[in-house]
Amino acid sequence: MNRKPILLLLLLLLNAWFSFAGAPSPKLQRQAEAVLRRQVLAEAAWALQQAPVTVTSSTSPRSAGGPHDFFSEGDYWWPDPANPSGPYIQRDGKTNPANFVAHRQAMIRFSRIIGALASAYQLTHDAQYVRHALMHLRAWFLDPATRMNPSLLYAQAITGRFTGRGIGIIDTIQLMEVAQGVLVMQADKQFNSTDLAGIKSWFAQYLTWLTTHPYGQDEMKAANNHGTCWVMQVAAFARLTGNQELLNFCRERYKTVLLPTQMAANGSFPLETKRTKPYGYSLFNLDAMTMICQILSRHQDNLWVYQTPDGRSIRRGIEFLYPFVADKHAWPFAKDVMYWNNWPVAQPFLVLGAVQFNQREWFAVWQRLEHAPQVEEVVRNLPVRNPLIWLN
Repeated sequence: MNRKPILLLLLLLLNAWFSFAGAPSPKLQRQAEAVLRRQVLAEAAWALQQAPVTVTSSTSPRSAGGPHDFFSEGDYWWPDPANPSGPYIQRDGKTNPANFVAHRQAMIRFSRIIGALASAYQLTHDAQYVRHALMHLRAWFLDPATRMNPSLLYAQAITGRFTGRGIGIIDTIQLMEVAQGVLVMQADKQFNSTDLAGIKSWFAQYLTWLTTHPYGQDEMKAANNHGTCWVMQVAAFARLTGNQELLNFCRERYKTVLLPTQMAANGSFPLETKRTKPYGYSLFNLDAMTMICQILSRHQDNLWVYQTPDGRSIRRGIEFLYPFVADKHAWPFAKDVMYWNNWPVAQPFLVLGAVQFNQREWFAVWQRLEHAPQVEEVVRNLPVRNPLIWLN
């Protein structure tokens, strides 16, 4: 009896099952490293030339906080033409260029530097990347003269209305790759135990604030991408600090709240598609949910393969949005009122999903898209810009 056809069939069935079940593809992971290697090393070379810039480097007279407090202003709020000196009014989806963004820009720059240095370290294990990263980490989290307070009382303020809002917590998605970069580099002998303990203590304090302050509790309950990003951030910071209680809480919140209340049966996000920038917000929310799966999945609780009783899952979300990333002109909803032409870029859900589910078509689309976007709106809404530090 010729067993070769039977063995071949079994191998094909096993490959299909592993692809569906979410067994990562080492081959696609290696290909992602090859695609990004030159860019990573070039970005790290840039990062090695950068001096620290923290929240203490700039101030706004409109901030109700002190020099160590992060401050930002609501993007879509403008002076009222009928009352120029009165409270600002909202123009949803339309960014006011006069708002204070220097602290957000500094944090994005910090994230870019640490992400690049950690990625290069992962590729080369060259200690110079760790030494330079520590200079920036100390400035942001440890040095009394330059550190940021581990709270977000004055984010997304609105002139004449609020000195800060819980909605501003979304600004610290930029610290996710900082936390992940620390995880990647922490075992190097250049990373002394005192610095590491101080950095983790800062994130532990911020986690306490995120989970106990009314701003944090309100943001956790947000029904759209803000609620997703709260879970994503808390998961990333809890993993760095080893807070198992919060990691378990985030897993349950993803399964019992985010998926069943935000994702439609077809994989779309109705709360995002009804907004004035439905395409960008859909990409953003799917990226955030994908990162939750990447951060929180473990052998006994794999969120990549989890689905609700009616079949909602991260895979369904990617399968819904992927065709409109491959061909944006097929998008069935309204065009975004701003930045329509700047999306999509190399979205993290494409490469992480491709590796997880062995989907070469997703990988090919990710490979051809822009990996180093320069438009500020795109950069700040791309929670992961250094996928290599997340793939392992």
